[in-house]
Amino acid sequence: MPSNIAIDLLPPASLTQPLWKSLLTNLRDTFAPEKLPPLHLTSRPVDVGLLLGERLRLPWFRTVFTNLGDVISPETLPPLELESIPVDVGELITDQLSHFWFSSLLRNLADRLVPEKLPALQLTSKPVANIIPETWILLPAWSEVISTPKVFYPDKPNAVGHVKTPAVKPAPLATTEQVRSTDPTEAALLRDLRRSRIRRGLWIGMAAAQALYLVAIIFWPH
Repeated sequence: MPSNIAIDLLPPASLTQPLWKSLLTNLRDTFAPEKLPPLHLTSRPVDVGLLLGERLRLPWFRTVFTNLGDVISPETLPPLELESIPVDVGELITDQLSHFWFSSLLRNLADRLVPEKLPALQLTSKPVANIIPETWILLPAWSEVISTPKVFYPDKPNAVGHVKTPAVKPAPLATTEQVRSTDPTEAALLRDLRRSRIRRGLWIGMAAAQALYLVAIIFWPH
């Protein structure tokens, strides 16, 4: 880069000018705009028809008449010139979905009985040989192979003395007593179940009361 080129990174002066100066500049551009030379276009213009902004500003009856004119006498357009090579993609997905169910059934049966013969696949990449080296041995975990019941070994005897103590049988719990769980998740689940049973009983009672009321007003003499 030449050294005589000065790099100016400051914002433009129009950002720091006072308000009255910018107002006078806007008025001058409105009433006495600057005369610029004609624009020379090097690209070929394309006729895009009516712009979207102009189309949105049209009244509603103009759009109705335009649509009727397009239906009755559509515009004749020149043939489309394609520069790309078309690729046969077969039947489109929308066309496949619009078929009846038996057509897809017949198509599946035909593919199963008489499959389409495709040409050999041409691979440009080379296959990778020996993904797993021959020196490796893949063995499953022992926990996935062995399935045995859990074995609980007896406790080791006390080394101080072998004094036999009479076995104390635990007192049988009452059948009506409910043992509280120490797990907070299980306790919350049991509480929700009790509340749901209470709500179910209330709803069933209300439904039964309404049914009895309807039966009573039907057969009750007025």
